[in-house]
Amino acid sequence: MSAESLSLELLQQLAQFDTPTICNALEIVAPQRRATGFTTHHFVCAEPEHAPIVGYARTATMRAVEPPAQTKEETRRKRLDYYAYVAQPPGPSIVVMQDLDPEPGFGAFWGEVNSTIHQGLGCLGAITNGSFRDLGALAPGFQLLGGKLGPSHAHVHAVDFGVQVNVFGMTVAHNDLIHADRHGAVVIPHTVAAEVPAAAALCARREAVVLEAARRSGFDITRLRAALENADEIH
Repeated sequence: MSAESLSLELLQQLAQFDTPTICNALEIVAPQRRATGFTTHHFVCAEPEHAPIVGYARTATMRAVEPPAQTKEETRRKRLDYYAYVAQPPGPSIVVMQDLDPEPGFGAFWGEVNSTIHQGLGCLGAITNGSFRDLGALAPGFQLLGGKLGPSHAHVHAVDFGVQVNVFGMTVAHNDLIHADRHGAVVIPHTVAAEVPAAAALCARREAVVLEAARRSGFDITRLRAALENADEIH
């Protein structure tokens, strides 16, 4: 299934589940991805209370320790080309940006201005091993998962875009479908995306049986065994 064939309704359905549940569902519909395709490193979440976001990856790399080698005009042109790339369909988008500096997060690409610009271009949020700033002034509803907080943008500039990146242990390519929330992010293969909501609902129903039993008075190992058996029978 191509990115263009995924409906907005499907993206909205996926956004009803948190990212851990999506990971559980992928274990059912894409078992070969049980140990790959998701973030594995610690990060800072700008807005933990925000709902999950689901969108198409716009990938980019950046640096901030040293100024760009190009002229000011060339740098501005490249940044505009980058923004045009973010805005291209299909949408909505999520930027996945790898900071290439020896010390990622030395300078913050993300803050009030870039969150507002990206939101205006149809972007729901960003995932970066770099830093971000301007807490309290970010575009309302824009989600950021970053490596750290930092006060300065230093010599921040985009190096490349539309390339494969690796952020927090998650490898991402252009137009990959990304699901993210305060827990982290995961790539949903386009080929199984339509199957994920039903699988996620199945996971929730199975868990509900075990949770209900565990919360009842008199819960013991015998009742746990019965609950697990009952959960396994749910399809």
